[in-house]
Amino acid sequence: MSSKSYIIQLSNDADDASVERFKKDVEAKGGKIGHTYDTLFKGFSVTLDPNTVTTLSSDPLVASIEEDKKMHTL
Repeated sequence: MSSKSYIIQLSNDADDASVERFKKDVEAKGGKIGHTYDTLFKGFSVTLDPNTVTTLSSDPLVASIEEDKKMHTL
């Protein structure tokens, strides 16, 4: 299955150590971490296969996972 790019938003109350552990878990599952977000929300971009997204989305640390797409203004 082909990999896609996603934005993973983590729970606002996730501490830095939990975030780092989760990122290592994502990498262990074959994910390639891109940009880390920490200003407006805690999270990061990642490239991984869609089946892994289903597994990760059940983690209590995860607030949401969205496919990374180009956005356009009207």
